[in-house]
Amino acid sequence: MHEPTGTAVDDKGTNGDATVETAEPVSVAKKTSEAESAEPAGDSAAAADAGTAETTSAQPEFVMPSKWQIRKMIALLLWRKIRLPLLILVAVVAVVLAAIFGWNAKAQSDEDDAAAAGLAAARAYGVTLTSVDSGNLDRDFTAVLDGSTGEFKDMYTRSSGQLRQLLLDNKATGTGTVLDAAVKSATTTKVEVLLFIDQTVTNAASTTPQVDRTRVAMTMELVDGRWLASRVTLV
Repeated sequence: MHEPTGTAVDDKGTNGDATVETAEPVSVAKKTSEAESAEPAGDSAAAADAGTAETTSAQPEFVMPSKWQIRKMIALLLWRKIRLPLLILVAVVAVVLAAIFGWNAKAQSDEDDAAAAGLAAARAYGVTLTSVDSGNLDRDFTAVLDGSTGEFKDMYTRSSGQLRQLLLDNKATGTGTVLDAAVKSATTTKVEVLLFIDQTVTNAASTTPQVDRTRVAMTMELVDGRWLASRVTLV
C-alpha cells in the first residue's frame, strides 16, 4: 500500500522537474525574441547613421575663389552699374562730335563759296577799274564807285576830279584784261585776291596801243549781299 504512494511522489517530483525543465525553453525563447526584436532597431540606427554620413559627404566642399575670380566679379558688378550711364555718355559724345564735324564742314563749305564769289567779283571789278573811255567818264566813274566800299571808295572819290581832268586832257582810253587771279585768304565776309592785269592804253600823244602789266592786290568785302572792293593796291 505504501509503494504506490512513493511512486506518486516520484511522479509528482518528476512532473515538477518537467515543469521546471519546460520553463527554461520558454525563457530562452523570450530572450531570443527580444534579441531579434532589438536587432532591427540597431540596424535602423546604423542605417540612419550611414544615410547621414552619405548626406554629409554629398554636400559640396566650399572653395575660396581666386583673386582673378574676385576681380572678375567686381568688374562685372561695376560694369552693370556704369553700363547705362556710359552708353548715354557715348551717345551724347557721338551727337556732339557729329554736330562739330557737321558745323566744320558747313563752315568750310561757306568759306569756299565766299572765296569763289569774292574771286569772281574781284576779276570783274579789275576790268571795270582799268577800263576807261574819256568820252564816257561819268559812266565809267559811276561803275567804279558803285563797285567799291570803305577805304578805297573814299580814296577814289577824293581823287576822281583830278583823274577826270587828266583823262580829258590826254584823250586817254584804257582796256583792262585779267590774265590770272587767285585767292590769298578768305572768310565768309572778306576775301583777299591777287590779280594779274594787262591794260592796253592809247592817248593823244601816242596812237599806238601800249600794254601796262600790273599786279593788283584787292580786298573784297560782303556788303548787303554784294562783294565790293574795300582796298586796292599795286604790288
